[in-house]
Amino acid sequence: MRTILAVALLCGAVARAAVAAEPSPELIAYGKALVEAGDCAGCHTADPAKPFAGGKRIDTPFGAIYAPNLTPDRDTGIGAWSDADFTRAVRFGTAPDGSLYYPAFPYPYFTKMTKDDTLAIRAYLGTLAPVASRNKPPELRWPLGYRGLMRAWNLLFFTPGLFEPDQGKSAAWNRGGYLVTGLGHCGACHTPKNYFGADKTAQALSGSELDGWYAPRLDGAARTGLQTWSAPDIAEYLQSGRNAKSHAGGPMAEVIVNSTSKMSDADVRAIAIYLKSLPPARRETNVTPPDDAEMKAGQAVYAKLCIACHEADGTGSPRIYPPLPDNALLQSINPSSTLRVILDGAHTVTTPRAPNTGEMPAYARQLSDEQVAAVTNYIRNSWGNAAPMVTPAQVAKARKEP
Repeated sequence: MRTILAVALLCGAVARAAVAAEPSPELIAYGKALVEAGDCAGCHTADPAKPFAGGKRIDTPFGAIYAPNLTPDRDTGIGAWSDADFTRAVRFGTAPDGSLYYPAFPYPYFTKMTKDDTLAIRAYLGTLAPVASRNKPPELRWPLGYRGLMRAWNLLFFTPGLFEPDQGKSAAWNRGGYLVTGLGHCGACHTPKNYFGADKTAQALSGSELDGWYAPRLDGAARTGLQTWSAPDIAEYLQSGRNAKSHAGGPMAEVIVNSTSKMSDADVRAIAIYLKSLPPARRETNVTPPDDAEMKAGQAVYAKLCIACHEADGTGSPRIYPPLPDNALLQSINPSSTLRVILDGAHTVTTPRAPNTGEMPAYARQLSDEQVAAVTNYIRNSWGNAAPMVTPAQVAKARKEP
């Protein structure tokens, strides 16, 4: 009888432990919010019908990497991983078998996350439908395919450690810093990289080229940064994809649709507060204005093709057609994003807060390299704007971008 009772008690304890181990709905919901804040689906979803099943190609200056499967499939995903496996992978870039991830997976940022947040993300991912999808090997230039080289990279460029709150700042500022420098990994796109693909940390968030676009400055630079934006301007942009200053396009439009537009008001405001506090990380470039002939050639193109939507004074219709005066992205040292929009056209990103659409036609076939350069120089140097000259050779190069 005692044996039966002991077994019964043991089974009850095991059952209770199993129930206790099940993540709560609140933890799962919080994990989902963190996954959205980190835009995990943006990289780990190749087929929308199979979310988080990996396979998406990520091009880098060193070759291509394919995002792995994050579904709880035990053979090809993370279903067989322990909590320790998951934490080590996310925060330290080390796979369960001891191999090292490449920093296209932003573990140099995720290392700042708390263990609780990391496990909340795992709890949410565990609720996904398992998908059998084998991870593809990277296609990197020799000898970068040898993952052992990452030990040297980590030694030189990876500093593990949690986000350290600044006790002299507000809770909102610290939350924003945690999101921007950690889970949100904003610097992965907006911070310039060195020869080895590591962040130039002294120039954090001061703009960087990305896949034929230019991720603009997020610091307080006067012309090309966020000095003229208020914190509400930043929050509106992140939540809706547009504001009175600018509209999102290219890779940032995807980030807004998949990530920031889904974040809580408090977290978006925290990001805005943090970004508004950042001083310029590097000087803005001195600009020599285009000569009169170049400006007149650009003005002629603008009067023919652009004035109907953007108006003679460039003011446009904010939140429908973006204004051009005092436009930070337009004045960036790197004109890649402006050239992409002129050549390929643009569609206004739509979000629940801003569902109305807008469209700009593509002019790649209609305009020559010289005409594109001229109109680009005109809008980058009119109405008080100032930006470096764009050459026809730069336009020709931009046309070849995939």
